[in-house]
Amino acid sequence: MRASRRVISLIVILFALIITAMLIAAAHFKKNSDALWQIVSEKCVPNLQQTGRPAPCQRVVLAQGYAMLKDINGPLQYLLIPTTKTSGIESPSLLNPTTPNYFLFAWQQRHALAQRRKAPIDDNALSLAINAEYGRTQNQLHIHISCLRPDVRQRLDTLAPSLNEQWQTATLRKHRYLLRTLTRAELAQQSPFIRLATEVPLARGEMGKYGIAMASLTDGRLVLMAIERNWLLLNSGSAEEVQDHSCKMLPPVKRRLSRRLYSQIKLLLPRRLSRSR
Repeated sequence: MRASRRVISLIVILFALIITAMLIAAAHFKKNSDALWQIVSEKCVPNLQQTGRPAPCQRVVLAQGYAMLKDINGPLQYLLIPTTKTSGIESPSLLNPTTPNYFLFAWQQRHALAQRRKAPIDDNALSLAINAEYGRTQNQLHIHISCLRPDVRQRLDTLAPSLNEQWQTATLRKHRYLLRTLTRAELAQQSPFIRLATEVPLARGEMGKYGIAMASLTDGRLVLMAIERNWLLLNSGSAEEVQDHSCKMLPPVKRRLSRRLYSQIKLLLPRRLSRSR
């Protein structure tokens, strides 16, 4: 009797998981999954070529094959998007050594967040992320350049002494991740896409199942964080979960008055004081 109840319970749980996976897949295809590609190919690139201005993108670098677009989510988040049609992390072209190193370019463009904030941002507060094939809503490859979650920052600081160039497992955001360190020179030498495909067993044939994030460690090393999709654990492979688009780690910015505005306020103060008397 107890055995039959356990079987029924397992069937119910499995059915619930299947329904959940179907709902996630439905949400994935509900939106216009080509919106980013349309923005880059139909607006940013043509506008740059015709007017010299890449609007609505903030930057288009045709020589290196990418565009920078401010994301609508968060005050600072940017997206780095290839200017050639590239569906996502599962694209075979990403494993070609001649393909631009988009992760490298994204890390080099992290200064865009500080420029928008009009104040410096420490590398320890920043991160990159790309989601798995069914952990995203857009079918044009895009790397999220955003802030790191405070709890993930704390977790990485704890793990840092044991991290090295070998992939090892760790738990982040209650999910199993593969972590390995790399130097900035190593990031420039080889794309993290190729590194994952060649160093993690079976990953090359199933790249669409993985999401990848990257952050800086306090000692200057970089750390790659790869998450593999697992529907049974309600894990869609969304590495973006390590990011905080509201940027809670950043302290408030103290704004200084311009000299012109300060002079105007100084001139008005005596008048207001004399009227109040």
